[in-house]
Amino acid sequence: MKRRRILIIIVCLVCVGIVLGIVLTRGARPQTTPTTVNVTRGNIVKTVLADGSLEMPNKAYLSFGVTGTVAEVLVDEGDNVTKDQVLAKLDAPSLESNVEMAELQVEIAQKQIKAARAQYEIAQINLDNAGSLPGESEEVLEQQVDIAKASWETAKLNLEIAELNLDAAKLNLEKAVIAAPFDGVVTDITITEGEEISTAALATPAISLVDTSEIEMRGFIDEIDVATVQLGQEANILLDALPDEEVKGSVAFISLVSTVRAGVVSYETTITLENPNAELKDGMSATAEIIIERRDNVLLIPNRAIQGTSENPKVLVLVGGQEEEREITLGLSDGINTEVLSGLEEGEEVVLPTSSGGQSDSFFM
Repeated sequence: MKRRRILIIIVCLVCVGIVLGIVLTRGARPQTTPTTVNVTRGNIVKTVLADGSLEMPNKAYLSFGVTGTVAEVLVDEGDNVTKDQVLAKLDAPSLESNVEMAELQVEIAQKQIKAARAQYEIAQINLDNAGSLPGESEEVLEQQVDIAKASWETAKLNLEIAELNLDAAKLNLEKAVIAAPFDGVVTDITITEGEEISTAALATPAISLVDTSEIEMRGFIDEIDVATVQLGQEANILLDALPDEEVKGSVAFISLVSTVRAGVVSYETTITLENPNAELKDGMSATAEIIIERRDNVLLIPNRAIQGTSENPKVLVLVGGQEEEREITLGLSDGINTEVLSGLEEGEEVVLPTSSGGQSDSFFM
């Protein structure tokens, strides 16, 4: 009986110990070490994004100006050409004959001017010597001068008309030739030798040309950001097709008229490229990071360390193992890090809030 009583007492003591252990374990708060980051110095850049694509603005869609048969196509697609280089010709013997005839008419008109001038000078000499010419009255001599002068003036007008006819003939002949208006690359040819060019075909480009030396980005800026963008601001351009290629540029144009795309109001912008290379192609998708403001060698902390409000920002600083709340003054933010103007020093440790508290990376965008 005594042994049974002792056994019961031991079992009771064990149960009490287990219960006390559970209670003490549940009541104890685990001690965790806070996550911190150091206040560092660095550069911070605030940017605005513009989405769009690359474009080569100097393009030419060339065609003949008169009908006829294609005599020669002197280039192939992909050829580099220079300004005024002949690219294609029509078989135009009649136009060439018109130029030759017009040139002859100019020569005849020039000779007629010389003859008319000589007649006028003779008539003027006769008038000046009227007293020594028997049988010729001064009145008749004056009439001869007037007639000679009128003939001279008519000859001058005839020369002007002949020169205009020559210019027109040359212009028509030029319309039978396609020449490059600038240095560039042939991108498309739609004609072949021996093809008949009809009146309807004159409206269709025969040869397309692009100037590859100049390329720019056309994009759109969101209405929320457009007020911060100014002409001349620098931009870094990122390309989907060339992810390792970063191209520098500057803002050259901002439209005053909005464009609505998928229900979003935006403004068109043009960014000129400073260092284009042969890898860049017309139509490539691009994103421009327009630099709005930049600060170098400033104190920086991550946005997620910032607590409080935008009017009264605070951080927790770890000092001697204890957390200390401190008010700070903030400057420029890039959406991830923020400049600290006062309240912290380089090297101090600020506490990062747990996921249940604190601010997100977008707190000070």
